[in-house]
Amino acid sequence: MHKRAPAFCSAARPGASGFCTRCLFRRARMPRPASPSIPEKEFLYSSLKQSLRLDGRNLLEMRAPTLTFGPELGWVECALGKTRVIAQVDAKMVKPPPERPLEGIISIHSELSPMASSEYDSGRPSDEEVTITRMLDKVLRRSDVVDKESLCVLAGQRVWHLRLTIHCLADAGNMLDCACLAGVVALRHFRRPEVEVVGDEVTIHHPSERAPVPLSMHHTPYCLTFAYFPETSILPVLDPSHLEETLSAGLLSIALNAQRELCVVQKAGGVPLAPDEILRIVGIAVDKAKELDKTVEERLKEDWAGRTVEVR
Repeated sequence: MHKRAPAFCSAARPGASGFCTRCLFRRARMPRPASPSIPEKEFLYSSLKQSLRLDGRNLLEMRAPTLTFGPELGWVECALGKTRVIAQVDAKMVKPPPERPLEGIISIHSELSPMASSEYDSGRPSDEEVTITRMLDKVLRRSDVVDKESLCVLAGQRVWHLRLTIHCLADAGNMLDCACLAGVVALRHFRRPEVEVVGDEVTIHHPSERAPVPLSMHHTPYCLTFAYFPETSILPVLDPSHLEETLSAGLLSIALNAQRELCVVQKAGGVPLAPDEILRIVGIAVDKAKELDKTVEERLKEDWAGRTVEVR
């Protein structure tokens, strides 16, 4: 006896399985990757005990970040090894909420689709997607990276609404650090249109008429993640790969800037850490943040030197 199509699927043919082609496509899921085998687990642990990593890095060595800028200002592709993330910033003029009439609005959206890894479902947000979104909100919005008052055009009437969208293309481990780096570089790279206010009239000038204006930023935070393992004889590793992240017993993510200002400390997992160990890791993260800041500054200067902003 054939099943009737459910109420949400009105396109199903009578006598069919009850679902149209679109619904069947939505219900289809990619096969999940197999969990690491026992030999893989033992081999990884034995190599880490000897301070060796499968990709040849040192325990506290990051994968070299690669930053690629698009033709539009605010479009950045960041890669840590095979982990790839695209960040894009756009702005529009809106009316501010009555409780904050002098501040602009910043919203952050992240997307982890099955394109990044077959572990993610397109229908519902995964735990990692929720973690990345919350961490991005803490690092880029709550730590006041962008001066929100500088986004105000006309008090109580017009402010800039910045929307940062994160698209995760490939997950080869440590997606959080890659997404944070892509997001903060996209904000640094973005330019908003010049605005002229005469009385209550607001005129937005096209970039061809007046050069766009960079965002007023207080600081540039970077996120660094360390993986801890069940055996105490294994030292923590920086920028874990996908296998290291899967077999780890806990992750410690630290967001800070090159000026040694600590923004966020987030610990996920059940491995207990002593205060001295956390302070030691923070000291390591400071040095790495300075190296990242130098790399970002160089890439932004290179891109801006080769970019032509025409003004009539």
